[in-house]
Amino acid sequence: MNAEERRSNVLKAISAAQGPISAAKLAVKFGVSRQIIVGDVALLRAAGEDITATPRGYIYEVSHPGLTYTIACRHGMPQMEEELNICVDNGCLVENVIVEHPIYGQLEGQLSISNRHDVQEFMAKVKTSKAAPLSTLTDGVHLHTLRCPDEASFKRVTESLREAGILFWR
Repeated sequence: MNAEERRSNVLKAISAAQGPISAAKLAVKFGVSRQIIVGDVALLRAAGEDITATPRGYIYEVSHPGLTYTIACRHGMPQMEEELNICVDNGCLVENVIVEHPIYGQLEGQLSISNRHDVQEFMAKVKTSKAAPLSTLTDGVHLHTLRCPDEASFKRVTESLREAGILFWR
């Protein structure tokens, strides 16, 4: 299989996956290194494919139904899991985390967290990784883009976050 055929197959694999698929899994599937897959995905993205890298792997972006909202939160590490669970328990997808860095400006990390299993996987990665969450750069202040099925879900999220002392502004 040549590189172009492999990239086509990588795109098909990511598109068909029911959830995030890691570069390591794709590398095993196609018999190449993880770095080759990372390069393939970079080329696919440069060609206009809507592939997003999340902490759990690559996903092919499809439009999510619902309403999009942005919330500002502030908390330390101990409340991170609580914050994410509040969002997903109310039916909302946590698309990303955004911080305002004094040197680099806006930094965004893709999350695509939609259920408690996703939250558990993310938290496990946070605990085992040597990298700090983006919010540590801004004394815990950060934004999330949420995709909610309706306004009532969003209101439940903001009220629960407010009660937990996490909501910074909305």
